[in-house]
Amino acid sequence: MRVLGVDPAAAGPTGYGIVESDGRNCRMLHFGALTVAAKRQRECAGATLQDVHALLCRLIEEFLPDAMAVESVFTALNMRTALRLAEVRGVVLLAAAQHNLQVHSYAPREVKASVAGHGHADKRQMQMMVQALLSMTETPEPADAADALAVALCHLQTEQARRRFGLPEGNVVVRPHVLGAAAGVLGKTAALRVSGATRNKLPRILSTR
Repeated sequence: MRVLGVDPAAAGPTGYGIVESDGRNCRMLHFGALTVAAKRQRECAGATLQDVHALLCRLIEEFLPDAMAVESVFTALNMRTALRLAEVRGVVLLAAAQHNLQVHSYAPREVKASVAGHGHADKRQMQMMVQALLSMTETPEPADAADALAVALCHLQTEQARRRFGLPEGNVVVRPHVLGAAAGVLGKTAALRVSGATRNKLPRILSTR
């Protein structure tokens, strides 16, 4: 199973990471963080949204992940930051919808507990745990990229447990036909994804919270 993990950011870099698992071992395929130059942001109000969308579309088409895992919005954010973060999450979900890719959402504490063993791990601890779990020779930098890899690992662990114990997938927070219609992808893009998890289905947004 191959998962694209995404750590959306309101102002800083948006992290991304692709992890693959054979059921026993996980390996990192690609990771990084997108930073949009300040000059470009001044010239174009939607530059960040445009670049994040373009990047994720390119990653999906190149690596053909079976699912996308996204960190949910942190509820303690102030209103302005939360709205900006929601905008970035929106284009993340749009990119997934356009490629008929199933999306799962995980709370920050849930990701930390899954990867580091407790929900209060700091950035450095998360980087070290991601490095160990993926047998990487170097610490993943920047921290945003490590967070994205952690989200992907969290989903892989959750999915393995779900399949092993026959657990439900979780609560649907956005209905497939609503997301598909908003993305304008009904019909023609459904054929782009043919993996077992998404064959002939529109994208689903799931939450394990």
